[in-house]
Amino acid sequence: MKALEASRIITDEYSARILMATLDNPKTAVELSREMNIPIAACYRRIKTLEERGLIKCVEMRPTFEGKHIAAYESMLRRAFVFLENGTIKTRFEMTTGECEDYFMDWHSLKE
Repeated sequence: MKALEASRIITDEYSARILMATLDNPKTAVELSREMNIPIAACYRRIKTLEERGLIKCVEMRPTFEGKHIAAYESMLRRAFVFLENGTIKTRFEMTTGECEDYFMDWHSLKE
């Protein structure tokens, strides 16, 4: 993932809502959609992207009234920083595990 992509993910309104809502307790897509006023299809798309990038993860499967199970997600992102410094975009993700992920992108690569 490049720095620009990382910054876009965390500044996307729906993604930011999902990350904040799942910070302290797991939520299902349906709960997120209702509580955060996110259309359900958009909610599932953002969850898929966030999960692929390791920013949220499924931590439990909850039973539904129909006897099926639905995933509940929890944020793995504790802090995120975006810097523009000396012609370089820097994005840092501090994860709940204590790990840090850094992404860098020189502004010259944006011209191409």
